[in-house]
Amino acid sequence: MNIQLSQRISQTGSYAFAEVDKEVAKLKEQGVHVIDFGVGDPTSPTPEFVMEEVAAAAKRHATTGYPSYFGSQDFRQACADYMQETFSVALDPETQIASTIGSKEAVFNFPLGFVDPGDVVICPTPGYPPYKTGTKFAGGTPYFVPLLEENNFLIDFAAIPADVCQKAKIIWTNYPNSPSGALAPKEWLAELSAWAIENEIIIAADEGCYIDMYVQEKPVSILEVATEGIITFYSLSKRNNMTGYRVGFVAGDEEIVNAFKKVKTNIDSGTPNFVQEAGIVAMKDMQHAEEMREEYRKKRQILEPALEAAGLPHCHCPSTFYIWQKAPEGMSGVELAKKFLELGIVVTPGAWISDVTEDGVNPGENFVRFALVATMENVEEASKRLAELSL
Repeated sequence: MNIQLSQRISQTGSYAFAEVDKEVAKLKEQGVHVIDFGVGDPTSPTPEFVMEEVAAAAKRHATTGYPSYFGSQDFRQACADYMQETFSVALDPETQIASTIGSKEAVFNFPLGFVDPGDVVICPTPGYPPYKTGTKFAGGTPYFVPLLEENNFLIDFAAIPADVCQKAKIIWTNYPNSPSGALAPKEWLAELSAWAIENEIIIAADEGCYIDMYVQEKPVSILEVATEGIITFYSLSKRNNMTGYRVGFVAGDEEIVNAFKKVKTNIDSGTPNFVQEAGIVAMKDMQHAEEMREEYRKKRQILEPALEAAGLPHCHCPSTFYIWQKAPEGMSGVELAKKFLELGIVVTPGAWISDVTEDGVNPGENFVRFALVATMENVEEASKRLAELSL
């Protein structure tokens, strides 16, 4: 039987982080003690109080059947409470919030509600791959805007050509930013909001995966500036080490959230009730979020000076659990990643998670990304190995 793949799948490249996993597997087969900073999957356990709630809630919901497509009233109210307490943003849980199966499915499927063939979606690069793949699967065309060091890794939206703006339906933003760790100032967010309204472009702000992870300065939510024309995406995957639970939510403009609900109704059957209840207790607890911030602060305090002592350019990222390390002059990020592999240290080359812009620039070319998810013991071991780095 001659089985042929669709053009969409045939033309879709490998997922960058799957390639990182392959490199890790190769080293392990060689008997190398691998220290993996490649994929952003926390190794710290889900907090005990969340696991206890999962077990109890699973029994409570043994016969409740399918969940709500958009989240239970209790879950959506907990999301609204979280937004009020954390950002002083008042949202209606009935009309401005919907549950999601983590962030990835929401980000990937969101363009289906707004994009037709020929439409453009503005995507930051480097950026989360589903921004572009979700656009392509919806029939749209991604337009890549580079996140550059000289712009503090903020999108230069004023430089986007007028003909692109006319075709654009959505602009993706990601602050706190993965991988650079950059924060978006409130003034910049206000300017972006005004620009988007003027150009009738929806802002899809993927901010909630890392918004509780910062070193000193607390990040700003774009919903503190405005809700018109804006939808934000949140996940408990990194905040509470719940990557495997697949729970999150979207919030913002009522009309946009309503359209997203229509997409969800036709694609999935909602987040399991017992997982939602675990999410409720996770969002209510602020202590664990602070504990995770402190854990990542300590890892930075170990690794960032070790990288600089090894001869690499000074780097400090103010948020997320990433280090966006620049390579030395004359060396690419891929070449630097290979140097780290010689020490049994796995990182992600910046070029692997970046796309080439219209003018031929790959903004991740000279960087590598460290995800600070290794154990504290392995972070300390990596800092020792870095003393042997040969540049």
